[in-house]
Amino acid sequence: MEINVKTDVGGKPLTIQSGKVAKQADGAVVVQYGDTIVLVTAVAANDERPADFLPLSVEYQEKIYAAGRIPGNYFRREIGRPSEKETLTARLIDRPIRPLFPKKWRYETQVIATVLSMDQENDPDVLAVVGASAALTISDIHFDGPIACVRVGRIDGQFVANPTLSQIESSDINLVVAGSKTGVVMVEGGAQIITEDDMLEALFFGHEALKPIIDIQEELRAALGKAKRPFAPPATDEALAAQLEAIASERIRQALDIHDKMARHSAMRALKAEIVDGLGDAYTERRAECMEILGDLLKKISRQMILKEGLRIGGRKFDEIRPITCEVGLLPRPHGSALFTRGETQVLGVLTLGSGPDEQRVETLSGEEMRPFMLHYNFPPYSVGEVKRVGGPSRRDIGHGGLSTRAIEKILPDRENFDYTIRLVSEVLESNGSSSMGTVCAGTMALMDGGVPIKAPVSGIAMGLVKEGDQVVILSDILGDEDHTGDMDFKVTGTREGITALQMDIKIKELSRDIMQRALAQARAGRLHILDKMLEAIGQPRQDISQYAPKILTIKINPDKIRDLIGPGGKVVRAIQAETNTRIEIDDSGLVKIAATNEAEGKLALEQVQAIAMEPEEGAIYEGKVVKTTDFGAFVQLAPGTDGLVHISQLANRRVAKVTDVVKEGDIVRVKVLEVSQDGRIRLSLKAALEEEKNQGGQ
Repeated sequence: MEINVKTDVGGKPLTIQSGKVAKQADGAVVVQYGDTIVLVTAVAANDERPADFLPLSVEYQEKIYAAGRIPGNYFRREIGRPSEKETLTARLIDRPIRPLFPKKWRYETQVIATVLSMDQENDPDVLAVVGASAALTISDIHFDGPIACVRVGRIDGQFVANPTLSQIESSDINLVVAGSKTGVVMVEGGAQIITEDDMLEALFFGHEALKPIIDIQEELRAALGKAKRPFAPPATDEALAAQLEAIASERIRQALDIHDKMARHSAMRALKAEIVDGLGDAYTERRAECMEILGDLLKKISRQMILKEGLRIGGRKFDEIRPITCEVGLLPRPHGSALFTRGETQVLGVLTLGSGPDEQRVETLSGEEMRPFMLHYNFPPYSVGEVKRVGGPSRRDIGHGGLSTRAIEKILPDRENFDYTIRLVSEVLESNGSSSMGTVCAGTMALMDGGVPIKAPVSGIAMGLVKEGDQVVILSDILGDEDHTGDMDFKVTGTREGITALQMDIKIKELSRDIMQRALAQARAGRLHILDKMLEAIGQPRQDISQYAPKILTIKINPDKIRDLIGPGGKVVRAIQAETNTRIEIDDSGLVKIAATNEAEGKLALEQVQAIAMEPEEGAIYEGKVVKTTDFGAFVQLAPGTDGLVHISQLANRRVAKVTDVVKEGDIVRVKVLEVSQDGRIRLSLKAALEEEKNQGGQ
């Protein structure tokens, strides 16, 4: 049976349809907004798999045909690794739905979102999140939804739900909010340096806007929702749990007092192994069960320490930031570098500057994009004391890089003021909580060290939460263990004036406005403390860029001269580049950019470009080459593509019977420009140049 449900979001209809396509999936819906259409399916395996984690995978696929185009790669099809946009959107779908599966759900579950149509105005990412919730809600898969998702913008001071891509260009907020009817479950986005109060208003404007989308999902479930499959999570052996708690509680509590992460983890591993081994051979086959119970006990004790004793791992106060050290200028050859260390999290930020051809070209559903700013995040296994295969960037790497990009791009200079391609690389050297926020701090200082005239420095902080009933504790600058045992990971970045990026994930069902308001206020205090520490290392951007950075020179030439500068098949511009060791970009408007490794080579290339694109001035004297003689005069080349005529009467201060009596082809002569006509013809004089230089010499 085919069912369509509809509601209004931001003044436009949003439709969810099910029962027509992909009927063999456990749940399948088609979400439409404008002419953007996304198919989302959910399927769970019939048999449970042995695992100690939720076996959920989420895929998001952008088909180029959705925009009415053929892929631009060699194979002319969507192949290879997912794009950055696809990876970030898959994470956007995964994060709000993952906490809503039952504990110990062990049926391998897959959600696939496929963009079928894209109208170039309505982004399919928020539709994919809505579709994932709807597909799971109507399926036989256990899911504590529905939830919904909208994008929030603010244009001319007015909040807008699901702004179009063109509206986003003029919006100072770009925020994705997911939530249930009673609270927010996930936030992702950025802003042009706005206050905490404005951010809170945006969040809960989005929460109100998404409620009607939940209503239509409930309507859809009532019409064709399947009965949930039988599922009884394996019960914990309460007797064994009590036995282990009696043996291990005090020793786990003591181990949690160890401040050093690696020493603490080592002690905890040894403790668990010793306790399980001490149970005897009868428990050999139940080792995994015992380890899971001890893991739950560790989480319980960690939370009790916070809620009942007011203590954190490491003994810090709830709003206390770990010790911070900052250094800049560590690396001599990169164009900027900074080392940011906060507790046991350490990030090296490295800046490289380039020219226009270094921009990243990205094919998207909206067309080809050129990105002059790139931030790449690397998380090697040694940063957490592990041994793993080193490969390409993971989804986590891309996600953390995306958050850091949104945080920093708001404070970059305009291209008119700093015409460079900028690449930042974050090398995480140690990690114990929020390396993405360390990336923001290290990246900002590397930009300043490299002489990039940023609008304002930006810092970042990760906030945590422990909530039991009405008791709520908000933690500043969380450790990795606090992230693991807590209920929230809330990252906030910004300048002294306001917020540039925000990301929130929770493990409980939802968060109230009051908790988020408290978290934002506490995050601001911590963020400014971190910023002050950064500014002690480098207070403002350096006056000059690195001597090893490319030097970019620009010149505007007459567009009519572009053909002469390029030359047949690019021969002229290639020759200049080869001779001067530079890279030259030529815009159709006549703007020429020269990127050189040093100032001398840049000036040499500039002189050659100026010579070719020269616009002769009346009354000026130039040196040129005789390229042709005729009975009535000689043609002199002032620059490639720029010739003028010296009439026979202008060759000398005497009557000249034959042109070749004065000049021959190949001669280098100095000539004065007598006239440049409207049609570009140039009248030159050899005798006028001689007379003027003679008079000047006489003076």
